[in-house]
Amino acid sequence: MRQQITEGSPVPSFILPDQHGNQVNINNFLGKPMVIYFYPKDETAGCTKEACSFRDAYEAFQNVGAEVIGISSDSVASHKSFGQKLRLPFILLSDEGGRVRKQFGVPSGWLGLFPGRVTYIIDRDGIVRYIFNSQLQIQKHINKALEVLEGLEKAF
Repeated sequence: MRQQITEGSPVPSFILPDQHGNQVNINNFLGKPMVIYFYPKDETAGCTKEACSFRDAYEAFQNVGAEVIGISSDSVASHKSFGQKLRLPFILLSDEGGRVRKQFGVPSGWLGLFPGRVTYIIDRDGIVRYIFNSQLQIQKHINKALEVLEGLEKAF
């Protein structure tokens, strides 16, 4: 059964390997805001555009103290190649088998044929504050994430 994370839910605990093969425990990021974005697949047009958009806005995310984390079911080796090719400064996590995707309740994308594209904004306390689900409006994921994070920072 698929769990559904909603705004106000605590971020689920998980550990996944990053693009360098290091085990990353999401709980180690509690205390700072996070942008966790699930994407369908490395090296595809839409996912490349999304990753480059997060890369190009990375300094703005850092300025509000946020960590950016991309997750797909691609392998560690695929993430390493994708990250190096695009010079991505943020973490890519390998969720082979889709366990964490299921934990979050990320729906399937286009006609159920592809994994979904969903962005979660998590506050310093580990609470999901905003969810953006769209396969087609890639740039809006970045813009909305920054807008929500800036609002959270003003609240502190």
